[in-house]
Amino acid sequence: MRRWTTVASVMLLSSLVAAGQAVAQETPGPGKVEVTFIPAGATFFTNESSAPNFNNFNVGAAAGYNFSRVIGVEGEAAGSFGLTQHLPGLDDVDTPNMLSYSGNVVVGLPGHSWIPYATGGVGGMTVYSSRDLGFDDNIGTFLTGNVGGGLKWYQSSGRWGLRGDYRFQYVKSKDDAPAFFGQDARFGNRIYGGVILNVVK
Repeated sequence: MRRWTTVASVMLLSSLVAAGQAVAQETPGPGKVEVTFIPAGATFFTNESSAPNFNNFNVGAAAGYNFSRVIGVEGEAAGSFGLTQHLPGLDDVDTPNMLSYSGNVVVGLPGHSWIPYATGGVGGMTVYSSRDLGFDDNIGTFLTGNVGGGLKWYQSSGRWGLRGDYRFQYVKSKDDAPAFFGQDARFGNRIYGGVILNVVK
């Protein structure tokens, strides 16, 4: 009798483990390696001095490696394209183009197809020339930091998904920067929508 009880217990335990593994495999979520394509976004630059605030249009991409379904790392690069806009004290001008890149830690809350996450990291931002604003040469590269978060949604197969992201960016000042950008710390509020591809599940 004890033998049959032991066999039944082992079979029941094996069934529960197998069922748990199947549920885990069927639950959509991040893979080991995922790539995000960012077709559209915007950054709203502000500061605490008299330099004017302005907005730029963003596109970019990110690649991430997930150590688990909770924590991972991500590298990101984004082009920030100047827009023609009216700035205080100036006529309509084209704001400078920029290239930003950062390395970030991403912490998510898994368990379903909708995954909220928090993220933060450091990187750099290169600001290019703008004749409209009086600097013909590139301004240079600034140290940046960012914190933020967002929401990911994964399709039932887990192969792809969508993502909405918000970041607060801090851009460190440089003494030799022009008055328009860089002499004082700049702050950026960036939002974007992206498409996620799970390259390695």
